[in-house]
Amino acid sequence: MRGLTDGRTPGVTRKSVQATSTAVAVFVALGVSLSGCGAGGTGARDEGPAHADAVGGAASSSPVASPSKVPDRVDAVRLVKADPKVSAEVKRELKPCVADEYPVDVSYGELTGGTAEDVVVNVLTCSDGVGVGSYVYREKGGAYQNVFKAEEPPVYAEIDRGDLVVSKQVYEKGDPVSSPSGTNVITYRWSSDRFTEAYRTHNDYSNAAGNVPTPVPES
Repeated sequence: MRGLTDGRTPGVTRKSVQATSTAVAVFVALGVSLSGCGAGGTGARDEGPAHADAVGGAASSSPVASPSKVPDRVDAVRLVKADPKVSAEVKRELKPCVADEYPVDVSYGELTGGTAEDVVVNVLTCSDGVGVGSYVYREKGGAYQNVFKAEEPPVYAEIDRGDLVVSKQVYEKGDPVSSPSGTNVITYRWSSDRFTEAYRTHNDYSNAAGNVPTPVPES
């Protein structure tokens, strides 16, 4: 029925099937012959380089993972003591508190867009941890250069999302060291090879809560 619907006679269809069967048989025999040659070693060797090239091409197109950027640790104490921009008063404060433990906080991060991590150093007092000096060092030509300093205590510098944030506590007459009256927070950004002030905020603190007498519990 298929031959009639296709417009062909049964005889023509049978001849086509026979011809197709003969062609398939020849193709299978040829495949077996080639497999026999491959078993002898030449076939595998012929296809080997092509497979290697394909693998090599895939490997070369794969992205190469770059090593994570780990900042080089610096000797902050030596850096500050050798810095001519640091005042003599701060250098006098920079002495061990216990054994060889110095009162310095060190932070690493991106501030100036250089090829290496920038270094922020805060020098504190041993007795109460008050910041007496904050500095930013930028690596250039294999050496660190002082590109920022603040030495009006109490002061503390931090890295916040690529900005330099400096906090300065404000004391009024009679304020104890532990209870400042407020804080000025100044944000700096690197521009034209220097830090410029972007904006600042001021916070006033209430000392009322600490001065309220505690009631005597009833017996």
